[in-house]
Amino acid sequence: MAEIIQRDGTWAFDGTTVRITPGLHRSVPLFRQTYGEVAVPLEAVAGVAFEPERKRGRLRMRLREGADPLLHATGGRLPDPADPYRLIVDVDRAGVAEYVAEEIRHALLLDQIPKEPTKTYLLPGPPVPVSVRSSDGTVSFDGTQVRIDWADTSDRVKRATGPRIIDVGDLVQVEWLPNSGYEDGFMRFVTREASFSKLPPEKDPYALDLWGSTRRDLLTALVATAVTARLPHPSTRGDLAHGDERGHRARLTAAAAAPPADHHDALLRRLRELGELHRDGVLTDEEFAMTKAAVLRGF
Repeated sequence: MAEIIQRDGTWAFDGTTVRITPGLHRSVPLFRQTYGEVAVPLEAVAGVAFEPERKRGRLRMRLREGADPLLHATGGRLPDPADPYRLIVDVDRAGVAEYVAEEIRHALLLDQIPKEPTKTYLLPGPPVPVSVRSSDGTVSFDGTQVRIDWADTSDRVKRATGPRIIDVGDLVQVEWLPNSGYEDGFMRFVTREASFSKLPPEKDPYALDLWGSTRRDLLTALVATAVTARLPHPSTRGDLAHGDERGHRARLTAAAAAPPADHHDALLRRLRELGELHRDGVLTDEEFAMTKAAVLRGF
């Protein structure tokens, strides 16, 4: 057993699994404490390194592409302190950190673990049910359905449509961008219907606009990961690496270029809903015009 215990957390390697446990100190980000212990099978590991610094060092683990739904859902955008595969190491424990890293590297060589992308998730993601209260509302996932209950501060367009319930079978993917504190983030549930009627996150009834507490809004990645873990693996859809935004945009553009007839029907229904909200005075003329224009871009 190779083990290092730090205020930031604990890494323990038994030859087949790296067990990562977050520390309980207040300096450990809320996301890591909530995400909890992560058991990383050796076959999911691409590499590990200890990066020494003057006062402290860092243990970093790199996973194989496609092995972890968390990394796929967040696209490499998790803030560094919230990364569960990173451990801050005190300078007097640098030797222990080097030993742990070397033991993992040695096991990777002995077991001849490939570095190629995986064709299935090797980590399960967070357990369900999972529920997170964000600045735009509360999002919950029970393993089969996503439910969004809007906050009082949500846009009137969203509150007028009521709670949003989405079957996991209707989902194509989850898009997630963290709230940085300088720029708003969002979490959008892309369905076969909604993928052709993109609205701004603040008005999209399939998206949460993340603009409040960066610490709490980051927890929406738990839901994004839990849903992603239950969608088809990216290898079955021909997705590129989890951080490839250009490939992601290209896929959405190609899909929008030739939407099937049933999606046009869905867009027509959406236009009728907007018309009713406008007639009832829920939407102002300006809100109606902007939202209608965004929906029409889907045709």
